[in-house]
Amino acid sequence: MPEPTVRVFADSSSLNRAVAEQFVRTVSQAISARGRCTVALAGGGTPQALYELLAQPPYREILPWAQMHFFWGDERCVPPEHPESNYGQARRALLDRVPAPTENIRRVHGEWEPVAAAEDYTRQLRESAALSELWPRFDWVFLGLGADGHTASLFPGSPLPTPLDAPAGAVTADYQGRPAQRVTLTPQVFNAARTVVFLVTGHNKADAVAATLTGQRDPRR
Repeated sequence: MPEPTVRVFADSSSLNRAVAEQFVRTVSQAISARGRCTVALAGGGTPQALYELLAQPPYREILPWAQMHFFWGDERCVPPEHPESNYGQARRALLDRVPAPTENIRRVHGEWEPVAAAEDYTRQLRESAALSELWPRFDWVFLGLGADGHTASLFPGSPLPTPLDAPAGAVTADYQGRPAQRVTLTPQVFNAARTVVFLVTGHNKADAVAATLTGQRDPRR
């Protein structure tokens, strides 16, 4: 795995503009090489302003939405209208505001029981994969980082989703003092992606960033 490139910005606006420009370049390269671009979106508060930026000119006009396919790195097990639904957040901020074909949007059914939702998402991933793939090799993955070091719904110290060879699994973990039922892509899917971009803002996440980049290797943590 290559060494990460770390970029630091003075504020969130500068971060979002830089990521948007890189995203446009990556999408263009993917479509030139393979005829489509597969994107895994993230939930949480950090990417919302970026999604809103991509839904505005000039990005709304220059991105080839018909050739872009959208998935999610993880999802909370709540209905899509729920304020904490990752799909619902991205739909309101981005997908409802751009000409992305409905058939190109593959969401996790968060309103279902977690295991059933994970099995259905695994089916969607396998159906969307190239002939030589077990799941799509994503061209771009958005990820965040929690103050506790979690990303997607992979929580420090929690067991990995099972079965381990599946691209998605159900997760039950205690997060910020409350139980969390979620569906997440598994580490091998993230590690196989062509580009993974972590968007991290806020002083409260500085220790987690430092531990991830410079700390002793400890994958379970």
